[in-house]
Amino acid sequence: MMKKKPAGPKQITNRRARHDYELGDSLVAGLQLSGAETKALRMGHGHLRGAYVTVKDGELWIINATIVGTRGVPIKDTDQTRTRKLLAKKREIERLVEAKNQGRTIVPLEILTQGRYIKVRIAIGKGKKKYDKRQTLKARDESRTMKAALKIVIRR
Repeated sequence: MMKKKPAGPKQITNRRARHDYELGDSLVAGLQLSGAETKALRMGHGHLRGAYVTVKDGELWIINATIVGTRGVPIKDTDQTRTRKLLAKKREIERLVEAKNQGRTIVPLEILTQGRYIKVRIAIGKGKKKYDKRQTLKARDESRTMKAALKIVIRR
């Protein structure tokens, strides 16, 4: 009888980020959590929908990131969306503050749970206008139809 492979790390991503923002450089920062929150994230019980990063007193804070508990891992309703501190180097924080002062947004992209520590990948983004989103969808659709047409031509 074959042994089952252990399940890989759960993927917790912000799927709307690439749709709503033009993303630039990204960096990985640590996340300050409690034990129950860590366990819940490793099981994949969290989401970044509507989450954003802000800078207060020279520190990075993630706001609106939701971590939901389960029966074995209870997390209070008030603690599910609490503000959590991000751990980054001073130079990285200064670079993010500079981008924030230029009118850009710091967007969390995904939560990385595969290593010993739980980390967050964040990026500097500029909000897209409605017409930019439409252009992106149109370009993606055109490239998809071109690839399909190429496949048909190659098969013949």
